[in-house]
Amino acid sequence: MDDLDDLHDMDHRIVSALRECGTDPRVAGAARALSWAGEHAALWLAAGLAGAAVDGRRRGAWLRGTALTAGAHLVSMGVKRVVRRPRPAHVEPLVRTAGRHSFPSSHATSAAAAAVAFGALGAHAVPPLAGLVCVSRLVAGVHFPTDVAAGAALGALTARLGARWMRGGAHHD
Repeated sequence: MDDLDDLHDMDHRIVSALRECGTDPRVAGAARALSWAGEHAALWLAAGLAGAAVDGRRRGAWLRGTALTAGAHLVSMGVKRVVRRPRPAHVEPLVRTAGRHSFPSSHATSAAAAAVAFGALGAHAVPPLAGLVCVSRLVAGVHFPTDVAAGAALGALTARLGARWMRGGAHHD
């Protein structure tokens, strides 16, 4: 039980420290913008559709990658409803959230799924941007690090499990 208490304590301390970074108006503005862009996976769905629009040869792969990203996001929302972990209450959030539950971070789930899926298609800007979206949720004070880590793992795993489907269909378009 001590290990879980230590993890809980570390989660709280990290959120407090990163939320403190958000007292800088530039950092707060960036965290808000990234959080807004990642809401309901909107940034990633738009990126996938844009990839499909400009890369006609691999349109199917882009669309399947977009579907994987959306699917990962939906799975995270389902897990959230089961786990029902409350959001951090010891810090003042920078952004409003769509729901009360924190685990896993759906922003991190869709970001990691997009990083894996679109990164495999050569969209090299997606993985670092996905990392920034994940960090933004900590700076905004709306997730614990374990929420973000679990969400990122769920998203990456979902995209990896769908990688063969995503690539395999690309040869038949």
